[in-house]
Amino acid sequence: MPSSGIFISFEGIDGAGKSTHIEALAAALRAQGRTVVLTREPGGTPLAEKLRTLLLHDAMDPLCEALLMFAARRDHLQQVIEPALARGEVVLCDRFTDATFAYQGHGRGFDLDTLGTLERWVQALPPGGVRQPDLTLWFDLDPAIAAQRLAGARVPDKFEAQPVAFFRRVADGYADRMAQDPGRFARIGAEGTPDVVREAVLGACRSRPWWREIAP
Repeated sequence: MPSSGIFISFEGIDGAGKSTHIEALAAALRAQGRTVVLTREPGGTPLAEKLRTLLLHDAMDPLCEALLMFAARRDHLQQVIEPALARGEVVLCDRFTDATFAYQGHGRGFDLDTLGTLERWVQALPPGGVRQPDLTLWFDLDPAIAAQRLAGARVPDKFEAQPVAFFRRVADGYADRMAQDPGRFARIGAEGTPDVVREAVLGACRSRPWWREIAP
């Protein structure tokens, strides 16, 4: 295994199929004997899961929401992600910082420069870097289709209950992040069948130079 591990994030709105395909990739890697840490944001640690409950259900202003997101992320990085990467493991994370820019930044209209400052503080790596995934898989799906998939599946949280226009702004946010860092992103057309999407996920992974090290 690479000494620094591999970090892959799964991004997209609810209903795009992230959960199905993150589980499938984790199972495929574990079947090859790889150690996989499957986690999520907000969440991933006892503290961050408590903050997740607040974030998904309690009313708060956009700044408070952003600060809590990054507080949960800091604990998640310190307690789970960085130790796993140091052990050479594969970390698969259901959402990371791109979601904050998409949801709080573009969806809520919160200041992107402030989010960028928080990103640099919370994800700082010596001697001056910023922790980002090695690969971000963006499951891009028309919000109207996502809403149809979720209809009746569960009681929506405060984000899932937003109108379609909100999720169109979120999609614009993901597109903006990909434009800023195209080498890190792979757009996955999430409207296809599960088999088609799975092949797109594997294809995006196989295109990376480190893939042979984690999935020979």
